[in-house]
Amino acid sequence: MSNTSARLSLGFSGVGHTFSHMFAPIFFVAALTLEDQLGMTHGEVVALVVVGNVMYGVFAPLAGWLGDRWSATGMMGLYFVGTGAGMAMTGLSATPLQIAVWLAVTGLFASIYHPVGIAWLIRHARNRGTALGINGVFGGIGPGMAALGAGVLIDLFGWRSAFLVPGLLMVAVGVAFYGLIAKGLIVETKADRKPDPPASRRDMARVLTVLVVTMLCGGFIYQAIQPALPKLFSERLADVAEGGVMGISVLVAIVYFVSSGSQLVTGRLADVYPLKPLYVLTFLLQVPFLVLAASLGGAGLVVVGAVMLTVNVASLPAENCLIARYVPSQWRGLAFGLKFLLYFGISGLGVKLEGVVYDATGGFYWLFMILAGLAVVGIAAALLLPSERQRPAPAVANDVEG
Repeated sequence: MSNTSARLSLGFSGVGHTFSHMFAPIFFVAALTLEDQLGMTHGEVVALVVVGNVMYGVFAPLAGWLGDRWSATGMMGLYFVGTGAGMAMTGLSATPLQIAVWLAVTGLFASIYHPVGIAWLIRHARNRGTALGINGVFGGIGPGMAALGAGVLIDLFGWRSAFLVPGLLMVAVGVAFYGLIAKGLIVETKADRKPDPPASRRDMARVLTVLVVTMLCGGFIYQAIQPALPKLFSERLADVAEGGVMGISVLVAIVYFVSSGSQLVTGRLADVYPLKPLYVLTFLLQVPFLVLAASLGGAGLVVVGAVMLTVNVASLPAENCLIARYVPSQWRGLAFGLKFLLYFGISGLGVKLEGVVYDATGGFYWLFMILAGLAVVGIAAALLLPSERQRPAPAVANDVEG
């Protein structure tokens, strides 16, 4: 494959990752306004995005399979244009039903990115952990950009603009992507740039069984934290909440921006050290901070929220490296699709869990205690992974190419 195509593929994979994590945080910031606009409770408004969140995961295996069997570049083009159009139409919706329908369409097309984009990235990368870490930073800044941008747009132009502006921008990126394909600057490839020796069937089955459990736990925690953060800050940081949606969105953006850098660190570590202890550690560190978030208030809550989310997303480079290591390249898109079926489909019900627990208890104490319990389950499962020998350090000269 050409260096130009590899670099463009890595670049568009990063941009696509940023977009893939924007639509849900935009909605959760907009939900603070929609509660009054639509005359609905917090739980009822949050429920509007549940189908979209589930479709985001449910259709991921099909998207991954099509990426493996048909075309990764073709699927990525559909991702940019379809997701952008769904977001724009959400902004034009007039009723709760229309909002829910177009959020579902957005989730359908957004389901393409993770199984196709991550497998596409790995295929082009020489140093997978580093490439996944850099890609993770792009994904990590997406929610921060979404929260901050949504707050600014809502305060200036109303909630519709928070969906219209990024949606139309994403469509424009998709048009540019198709243009580069037409010019032959981005080409399709099925071969890994740096192949792994094959894993035994026994180790493959063991790793995938463990990852089913850990991904469900990590996914539920992440999905429940997303809608909880804006509401949590609005209730426990009264001084900031008096400034309106903008003040809350800034705090949420800070949390996401701080957390985004963690994947760069753990991605680099995943290239050098055994994956099992690194993966276990990310779950272990989540427990105390989830417990603290259950009852903490004041400025310390922002710090705890940032660390809590940071260690949650820090697990992803090691997790993705485990999948890449133990799944043959010709099935990798499908494997990542199944991962995100768990992470965003089934675990997407974490959004519903957040709304139900909040409406039932009037607060967040029990939600975070439940999430801490899930982190403990994740630790127990990750300890069952097979051990690996320490690997040699990656070639520094190739870092720019992943």
